[in-house]
Amino acid sequence: MKKNRKLWYVVGAIVLAAIIAWLLFGGHKKKEEVSFETAKVEVANIHTSITATGTIEPVTSVTVGTQVSGIVSKLYVDYNSVVKKGQVIAELDKTNLMSELNTAKANLSSTQSALNYQLANFNRFKTLYDKGLVSADEFESARLNYQQAQQQVSQARENVRRAQTNLGYATITSPIDGVVLSKSVEEGQTVASSFNTPELFVIAKDLTDMRVIAKIDEADIGGVKEGQRVSFTVDAFPDDTFNGAVQQVRQEATTESNVVTYEVVISARNNDLKLKPGLTANVTIFTLEKNNVLTAPAKALRFTPNAALLKEGQEIKDCHADHKLWTKEGETFVAHAVEIGTTNGVTTEILSGIKEGTEVLTDFSISGQSEMLPSGEQSNNPFMPRPPSSNNRNSQQNRRPQ
Repeated sequence: MKKNRKLWYVVGAIVLAAIIAWLLFGGHKKKEEVSFETAKVEVANIHTSITATGTIEPVTSVTVGTQVSGIVSKLYVDYNSVVKKGQVIAELDKTNLMSELNTAKANLSSTQSALNYQLANFNRFKTLYDKGLVSADEFESARLNYQQAQQQVSQARENVRRAQTNLGYATITSPIDGVVLSKSVEEGQTVASSFNTPELFVIAKDLTDMRVIAKIDEADIGGVKEGQRVSFTVDAFPDDTFNGAVQQVRQEATTESNVVTYEVVISARNNDLKLKPGLTANVTIFTLEKNNVLTAPAKALRFTPNAALLKEGQEIKDCHADHKLWTKEGETFVAHAVEIGTTNGVTTEILSGIKEGTEVLTDFSISGQSEMLPSGEQSNNPFMPRPPSSNNRNSQQNRRPQ
């Protein structure tokens, strides 16, 4: 019983080995079919663009501050108020400033009286000196006192002007026609201008004329030039596309987290006032635009027929050129020397060498149908490795006319 069982195991193993050998070496031959992809040479538009983000801001905005310290006594405008140039928009408490002005005026009056006295004294000493009744030292001393009194009057007069100017600074006026974007103070608040000018308001000149400050990566900045067309969107109006143009490419670089960017200024008309200062814009800058030019797919210029895939009777007519496109005319693959222009990596401009509407080859693919073959025969696929024993024979079978 045990001997019969072992015999069956041996027979089963032999049958299994035979099936595996048949599958591996009996083989299937694929009847290969080579198909080619084509595309037409046609008139089209070539566009290249880069994307970035930016911030919308007014073209002209002015920060309004004060040069004197004091308490804000009156505010005449609020957020979004429309103002005219010279319009009073705030006032500071003027009590101390008026006191300083009155003190300066009183000092000027005092020095003026002293000047009048020194002038009369100088004239008296001059008369006595001319008659020889006083010494030269006394006369020179009187003249010096008179000159010093003149200087004191000039200084007092300047102090009055300064006090008047400071009093004028307490009345805050708008420097431009525009709209109040921000207000940083309230009535009763104290502002101090000891070290810097306190910010009271920010006024935008014209909200219909906006701009986008976009940050462009250093890898893309080389293609950005003034005058290029720009489109952008904002999250507030996702269905609207706004248009503008590159106005300025700033040379100053900014480095954040080891990323170098450059600021590009983009114009943005805002006639319907949808664009608000501070919105984030998703910007597309068209660095290359060529419309209505003859084009071909860029991959067609990289295509070359594979001689190993040619069928019986097919041939290749090549040419010597830096750039060429291939067509299939009957059983012949023909190369056409072409001159190319700009490209965006997908589509390339064709300047000469081929006509519009020509079908050019862009790629090929290999497909096959399984077919039972006698044991030992292998596929003709040029991309498949062959057993060493049949290498010479298959090399002879796979030769095609060139």
